[in-house]
Amino acid sequence: MERIERDTLGEISVDAAKYWGAQTERSRRNFAIGDNSMPKEIIYAFAQLKKAAAKVNALEGKLSEAKSVAIGNVCDQIIQGELDEHFPLVVWQTGSGTQSNMNVNEVIAHVANLTLGEEKVHPNDDVNMSQSSNDTFPTAMHIAAYQALVTKLLPEITKMEEVLTTKKNQYMQLVKIGRTHLQDATPLTLGQEISGWEACLTNNKFYLESSMKAILPLAIGGTAVGTGLNASKDFGDKVAEELMKQTGYPFTSDFNKYFALTSHSPINFVHGAIRSLASDLMKIANDIRLLASGPRSGIGELTIPANEPGSSIMPGKVNPTQCEAITMVAAQVMGNDTTINIAASQGNFELNVYKPVIIFNFLESITLLSDSMRSFRIHCLEGLTANENVIEAKVNDSLMLVTALNPHIGYEKAAKIAKLAFDENTTLKEAAITTGFVTEEEFDLWIDPLKMTNL
Repeated sequence: MERIERDTLGEISVDAAKYWGAQTERSRRNFAIGDNSMPKEIIYAFAQLKKAAAKVNALEGKLSEAKSVAIGNVCDQIIQGELDEHFPLVVWQTGSGTQSNMNVNEVIAHVANLTLGEEKVHPNDDVNMSQSSNDTFPTAMHIAAYQALVTKLLPEITKMEEVLTTKKNQYMQLVKIGRTHLQDATPLTLGQEISGWEACLTNNKFYLESSMKAILPLAIGGTAVGTGLNASKDFGDKVAEELMKQTGYPFTSDFNKYFALTSHSPINFVHGAIRSLASDLMKIANDIRLLASGPRSGIGELTIPANEPGSSIMPGKVNPTQCEAITMVAAQVMGNDTTINIAASQGNFELNVYKPVIIFNFLESITLLSDSMRSFRIHCLEGLTANENVIEAKVNDSLMLVTALNPHIGYEKAAKIAKLAFDENTTLKEAAITTGFVTEEEFDLWIDPLKMTNL
């Protein structure tokens, strides 16, 4: 069954079981582009905003208490995910997000009117009172972005950091050979190497926590072009204060609404920190899959969990699948960063009209990183172990231990020892004694791999 809805363009039929109105239906028909729905995080953020705006409008005497309460009750249902089926629009729509703003307005009005008597809620006049899509969509972007960082990404960084701390402590005394330029270098311990991975997460968490303060100021109150037309002078401040009460996050009203409507440098800035995290996750995962390569023809210093058969043709093969998954995610996040960077540069005059694609990619990066970090932690890091026999053999076989002789015999003599050992395929100790540059006793005294780690 269908019902007839009306807007300024006329009548249009809508599925009677759906709560959206004419403007949503027109967008649904006009923008059948791809399968990327507007993120639910944006819909829920809009509901937070509409609830706060209704309260402020009622306090200012512009909206009746009954309508304010009805709007707030519907917003609570949206936030709880009870009305998800009534938000059908895709990301690829108007660049201001107007149609998603109206989708939220129409659903709220429709459901509110199911409970009200003769007093009817209008999607534009009541739900969108003192607002414009141009200030509500960027506000919803910031609300959704901040909440996703706090509830999804930051906790996963902390959990992975904790696993690496445990592994670092477990292997702090296990000496292994270092590698620079993919070639043998001087020794360090596996714990020291892991501490570098741990610090990647610690530092990236700091970058994120520092940068995300940039998205606390909100565009609300700027209405159409930043002047605040049809809103009270302090509407933005009051709504930000109400949002802080509702969410617990310290949102404020941006002091320059012209900036807030046309520039998305705050989102761009924060995603730069997200991209930095992706870069370091790429490094960590690549280190692990190289160190676990083999098991017999590669480096083989680490053993990764055997989660599933690695090959459809080679029996017994174990592949670094979790490393591959998280590095693919990292590549996707780097691509998202490029999209956000380009889109954020497209603010023309008083408005940027790339808002949906910016927040879509931002939230996708958070979701993919959070999920992949969880998977990587549970299915790879927690079960990661050191192959101590291989590690010890490679340390003993390394020519770069000769570096410890530099202070005693000089660089050139030490280099001759390393070259002789390599050319003759003998041990470093045998080559050192053969040259006569050191005695056996001196070699044993000066070549101590653990001491070379400076622990």
